[in-house]
Formats: sequence, structure tokens, C-alpha cells
Amino acid sequence: MADAIEPARAKTAIPRNPGRHDLGMSATLLFPNREIVEKYYVPLVYTACRTCYSELEPQEIFRRAVEGEVNPAAMQRLISNVIESGHGSTIEHIVFTFAISGVSRTLSHQLVRHRAGVAFDQQSQRYVKFKGAAAMLPGTIADGDPALRERYEAQVDGALGLYGELLEAGVPGEDARFVFPNATRTNLVMTTNLRALIHMSGLRLCTMAQWEIRRLFQLVRHEVFTVSPFLGSFLAPKCVPLGYCDEFNNRDGHCPIRPHKDAVLGAWAEKHAAAKAAGRDLPAT
Repeated sequence: MADAIEPARAKTAIPRNPGRHDLGMSATLLFPNREIVEKYYVPLVYTACRTCYSELEPQEIFRRAVEGEVNPAAMQRLISNVIESGHGSTIEHIVFTFAISGVSRTLSHQLVRHRAGVAFDQQSQRYVKFKGAAAMLPGTIADGDPALRERYEAQVDGALGLYGELLEAGVPGEDARFVFPNATRTNLVMTTNLRALIHMSGLRLCTMAQWEIRRLFQLVRHEVFTVSPFLGSFLAPKCVPLGYCDEFNNRDGHCPIRPHKDAVLGAWAEKHAAAKAAGRDLPAT
């Protein structure tokens, strides 16, 4: 008699935090520093927000903000209200530049898909000779079957070793690089305005995001928090400002940070049906 098939394990928790592994990557905020942020960034965003609703000239609004004539709490309150209302152009006036190192080409292929409001420069595999190339080791492989891990590492080491032999044989680096696996590490410089950074963080901090890029944006968020806890507070999974999850793969609700929109709509439909049965009407939206 054939063995009974074991049912698939139900998802019951948030996917494992990638920060539990030392992935060997880093994200360092190159610009601005805390002094610049505190003195100019919030006043600059405040100026953009206030200009839309004031008869004052922008330069006067900015002067008052920088010279301490406006209560910092009042500036933050206006900025928060404007951001929550979706008036995103006001936060395109400030930028952050990060040095990103030790990430895989798998990650960089995802990262550079973000285009609006962000600029990248990446270490070239054509002009740089990788004499000591390193590779990313996923946690699932590191913690998995030792034999499979050994085969993975042998495969990666073999590709990087062949790359070196090709260079020694006179093959141009732009051709030798074809043997590189996606696990090969790379370095980038990324500059982004705050609006784009909030958008990217909303997608990449989500527990449904790929683990490596999720970890990168955890590091990015930490860097922003070091210079401005106020601005850093806007870097969150997209479900936080939305109030619900809209990820297709979370319809079972295994990530409980926010209820899935299907559950929200279902609850509203039940409430609407109950109200209608009681002779009352609920608003359509």
C-alpha cells in the first residue's frame, strides 16, 4: 500500500527576516549627513508644501523655516499631512545617496528596474578585473542539505575559477564575464529622491519581497533613520500607509501585518448585507 501523501504545510507566519543571516552586504548613506538634514531638508520640504497654500514667496518661507521662526513640530505635521494626502511632488526636492556593496547581480537586476526619481552607477564587469570575486550564499542553501551546499559552492567557485583562467589565456574581460553566476557580488551608487525612496521601500520592505533586496532596504531605512527618524518613519511596507495588504500571494493572510484587501472587502460586504437586511443603507464607498 502506497504511503499517504503528507499535506502541504500551511503558511502561518511572516516569512523569515533576512537580517538573521549575515549576508555580507552593506548600505552606507554618503549624503546628506544629519546636520544638513536637520538644518535644510525638513525646511525645504516644508517650503515646497507651504508654497502651495501661501501668499509668501518661497524664499521667505524657507528663510523663516531655516532660521527657526517656524515650530519644527508644525513643519513635520504639515509634511506628514501632505505626504498622506498623496501630494508626492513636495518630497522630490530632497535626495539621498547610498553606497551599496556586496550585493548579488540577482539583486542589482531587480534594483535598477526602479527608474523614476532614482539614478544608479554600477561596478562594471567589462572594465573591472575580478581577481577575488565573491558570491552570495542564500540562507536556504546555507541551512539546507550539506551535500547540496557543497555542490552549489563548487559550481560557483568553478565558474569564478574559470573566469580567472580565461583572463590569463588572454580572453577579454568583457567576454570572460559570461561565465559569472547571478550570485556574483557587485557594488553600486544609488541616488534617489524621497518620493522614489518611499515607493521602493514600500515594495521591497514587504515580506513578500525577495529576501536579499528586502534586507538591503532594511539597511537603507536604518541609514535614513540615523540622520532623520522623522523622514525615516515614511519608509515602511506599502501595507502600512494603505491599511491593508494587496499582495496576491498573501490572500491566505499568512503575513498578518495588515489584513488582505479581500478580507477587508469581504467584511464590508457582510456588513452591507446585514445593514440592508435591517433596512439600513451603508455608503457605497
